[in-house]
Amino acid sequence: MKFVIVFVALFALALAADPKDAETLRYDANVEPERYDFNVATSDGKNFQEQGEIENLGSEDEAIAVRGSYSYVGDDGQTYTVNYIADKNGFQPQGAHIPVA
Repeated sequence: MKFVIVFVALFALALAADPKDAETLRYDANVEPERYDFNVATSDGKNFQEQGEIENLGSEDEAIAVRGSYSYVGDDGQTYTVNYIADKNGFQPQGAHIPVA
């Protein structure tokens, strides 16, 4: 479990890092034993926020459930946003630019 929290925190930092020297404008994080949340914003228009918590703690079905979103400015100047849930049912992204099956 600690690995997942550390991995998510490192992922957020990697997302915030930009080879074009973008500055981190906001970084808020709260990590507890059974839940976490964070919010990152950078000067190049990227935003990333996520909350996760353990479901069914102590049971065979114990799993982490995550909700979040990220947005970025595309090469065309448009801001793209993806909202997602990642849980026992897999990664479920939603966004106006994502094709629906």
